Amino acid sequence: MDYYDLIIVGAGPAGSTLAHALRGSGKKILMIDKQSFPRDKTCAGWVTPAVMNSLEIDLADYEKNRTLQPIRRFRIGMMGQPAVENNHDKVVSYGIRRCEFDDYLLRRVNAPKALATPVKSIDRENGNWIINHTWQAPLIVGAGGHFCPVARLLGDGPGGHETVVSAKEVEFEMTPEQSEVCAARGDMPELWFCRDLKGYAWVFRKGNFLNIGLGREDNHKLSGHLEQFVEEMKASGRIPPDLPGRFKGHAYLLYNHAERPLVDEGVMLIGDSAGLAYTQSGEGIRPAIESALIAAQVIREAGDNSAQALQTYGEAIAERFGTRATEADQGWQVPEWVKSPLASTLMRSHWFTRRVVTEKWFLHQQVPPLALAV
Repeated sequence: MDYYDLIIVGAGPAGSTLAHALRGSGKKILMIDKQSFPRDKTCAGWVTPAVMNSLEIDLADYEKNRTLQPIRRFRIGMMGQPAVENNHDKVVSYGIRRCEFDDYLLRRVNAPKALATPVKSIDRENGNWIINHTWQAPLIVGAGGHFCPVARLLGDGPGGHETVVSAKEVEFEMTPEQSEVCAARGDMPELWFCRDLKGYAWVFRKGNFLNIGLGREDNHKLSGHLEQFVEEMKASGRIPPDLPGRFKGHAYLLYNHAERPLVDEGVMLIGDSAGLAYTQSGEGIRPAIESALIAAQVIREAGDNSAQALQTYGEAIAERFGTRATEADQGWQVPEWVKSPLASTLMRSHWFTRRVVTEKWFLHQQVPPLALAV
């Protein structure tokens, strides 16, 4: 049986960032993921300059043979009413393809990797965690998304008691004919909020690739809302009339809705495994990256792998992202004060859609980047 100081379950942005941030720490690390890379990961996929700064990514190097779509504008509206276009006069975000972005981050990691390897068992023996009866370590970190098997070690893990956001989306490369009739602009993602404000849809063009999707809290109505949105976008010429393939579904927890503990004896959860997606936007990339950087710092400084020693991670997460709301305070996507007769008026306001929706909820420009722990 092979021994490691740390096993990371999940090789997406959170897991890769943690392993990369621990370079030079002397830790013997193993990364496990059920998929091979590059993997097919459908995602709206935009990252802010803060994320690129935290990851110390050279933009000129990254965009070699990869999609990097500068974003300077946003088109925001409520379904059924005209949209508002805001020009930020500078690059405020970048469109990326997750299949490329995740692979890029993983390739920076020099640690051993067991890819295309599902986690079938996690056992506890003599203070170590044993995975698949093959690898053991005193510390494991769950970075495998909403259904991460490590999350099941802390309480009952993913289950019906959690308020889960469900989304469906599709991403494809447009033909020249599709590109010509598609009115959506690459530098201007479109966000369309559902009338009941229980979710939103998006149209995001990244170079010659187009991503369309919709996420809602009540997934039993998801398909109907998505179908109606797609037909409206087709009728208005925002997207091509012929969409290839089927929409893929996925789920995630919003920060204020998650009830999962973040640490236990020899266990930590980061990224979507911990339920850290921003409540107002559902974005999970920046919280995944920053939780990994925080975890790396705690692992470097912790004297042991006890729950007490690792609890500083939970405290740092609360300081960075705020204390999780009580159940009575949990509102999906937008605060309760927005869910009022004024909502449609606010969504027609240039000031509100720019200063609140875009800059605060989606770009988090008020929050400075988090630096890599080295």
